[in-house]
Amino acid sequence: MKLFLVGANSPTGKGLVEILRKRKIRFQAPADKHFDPENGVAIAKMITDYSPTQLINLADFISGNHSALKRAESSELRCRQINALLPATLAEICNHLNIPITHLSNAYVFDGEKKLGYNETDETNPRGVYGRYSLAGERAVAQHNAHIIIRSGWIFGIHKKGLIKSWIRTAKKNAGEVQVARRRISPTHSGDLAAAILAVCQQVDCEANVWGIYHYSGLETKKENEFAKQTLKYAANHDEDIYQLLDSIKLIEREAKAPEIHNSTLSSKKIFDTFGIKQKSWHGDLKETIKTLYVDRLKPAKEDQNNSRVQSSAA
Repeated sequence: MKLFLVGANSPTGKGLVEILRKRKIRFQAPADKHFDPENGVAIAKMITDYSPTQLINLADFISGNHSALKRAESSELRCRQINALLPATLAEICNHLNIPITHLSNAYVFDGEKKLGYNETDETNPRGVYGRYSLAGERAVAQHNAHIIIRSGWIFGIHKKGLIKSWIRTAKKNAGEVQVARRRISPTHSGDLAAAILAVCQQVDCEANVWGIYHYSGLETKKENEFAKQTLKYAANHDEDIYQLLDSIKLIEREAKAPEIHNSTLSSKKIFDTFGIKQKSWHGDLKETIKTLYVDRLKPAKEDQNNSRVQSSAA
C-alpha cells in the first residue's frame, strides 16, 4: 500500500501521519499550499509522479477550528474551494489514473432535525454554506466509481481542542458559568478516526468491493452540555481553579442556530458490518487531550531551565 494524503495538516491528517510512520506504511503528504483546485494539472503531476495505490482526502474548511463553521458563511469562496472544488479535482484525477479515493466528510450535510443518529441512507439537507459545499464535494467524489466517503462525528483531539480550552477558560473567568449550544453530538477522537480510515484503506488494498458512503463516530453520543460538564470534571484533575468551581458549574444552553444543527449524531453500524470497525469510547482520549493543555503550559518553563543549564555549562 502506497498512500497519497491531501489535507495532512488537519487534525485527522496529523493523527494518520503518526500512525503511518509508526507502522512504516509508505505515504506522501504535500503541504496544503500545493492543492489549488484551479491548478488541476499541477496536482495531477504530483499524484502521477508518486504513483500511489490510493488517495486520501482529509482537507476541510473547518479543519482545526470549530468556530470556522460560522466563518464559512462569510468565506463562501474559500469554503467552496476546499470542500467542493478540491474533492472534484481530486476525484477526476483519481478516475483518470484508476486510483481509489477515500474522502472525509461530515454530518453537516444533514439538517439536524432527526431524533436518532443519522445513517447513510437518510436524506441530506444542509443548513449552511459549510454543509452545502461538503455535500457538493461528496457528490463530486461519488462520480468516481472507486470511492469511499466517510462522514465523521464531532472531532476533537490534541490537534483540535479549541472549544475544550474555551470551556475551561470561560468557567474560570465567569465563576463556573459556561454557555453551550443546545445540540447533540457524537464526540470522535481524531486519532480513532484516523485509525478507522486506515483500516478501510487496508481492505480497499485487498481489492474489496466496498465502495460507497460510511459513517464513523465515537461510541457514546452526548448533549453538548453533558460533554462540556465531563470536560470540566476531567480538567479538575489538573486545575485547582476548576476543582474549586466544580460544585458551582452552571451550563447555560443557547439555541443552536444555522449553520449549527440540533443533532449531528451518526450511526456507525454500516462501517462495522462492512469492515468490522468498532466504535471506541472517547473518555480516555478526552482525558489525555485535556492533560496536554496543562503539560504544554509547563513546557516553556522547562525549556528555559534547559537553556539556562546549557548556558551555564558553556560558561
